[in-house]
Amino acid sequence: MTLYFASGNRHKRDELERIFHPHSIRIPADDGIDFNPEETGNDFISNALIKAEALYRIVQKPVLADDSGICVDALGGLPGVKSARFGQDEGLELDSGGKNLLLLTKMKGVADRNCRFVCSMVLYLSPDRFFCVQETLEGILTHELKGTGGFGYDPLVYVQQYGKTVAELSDAEKDACSHRGKAGRAIAELLNRHCT
Repeated sequence: MTLYFASGNRHKRDELERIFHPHSIRIPADDGIDFNPEETGNDFISNALIKAEALYRIVQKPVLADDSGICVDALGGLPGVKSARFGQDEGLELDSGGKNLLLLTKMKGVADRNCRFVCSMVLYLSPDRFFCVQETLEGILTHELKGTGGFGYDPLVYVQQYGKTVAELSDAEKDACSHRGKAGRAIAELLNRHCT
């Protein structure tokens, strides 16, 4: 089965292709679709649903969508749903590296480094038939960037189970423990149960 993934993030698509194999994953850009819905939700599930519904209206085929981010306890859960847009409230347009440095700056001298990645994922089959799951990966925010793998905030999140940051994990390790890996497996199970 081909699933459309409501994202332009090829790194996320690559992760989902591993998790959902043998199903194929297409992103809107693969079909020349300009896709950038406004994420106006106050939580991850709301934003995932916004993206899923928007792409479903265009393709009229099964859609996967996720909204994910990093929540830092000492910052009251921020950047949270604004992880991809972190810094914009301060008038900054930052790439991943800039967002990581901004987060490190905000956490300078802060002892409580507990954080988590959150992923809300939606399998949208029709307007009256969809499934939502939410998973987390608990971690500790490092004081510096470590590792070259992964993307986004991965170099900042230390996973005690593995003794390294998410950016230092192999693909197999990341898929096993990550918020997106856990959510993807739960959705894949629902897909297999309800669509095959």
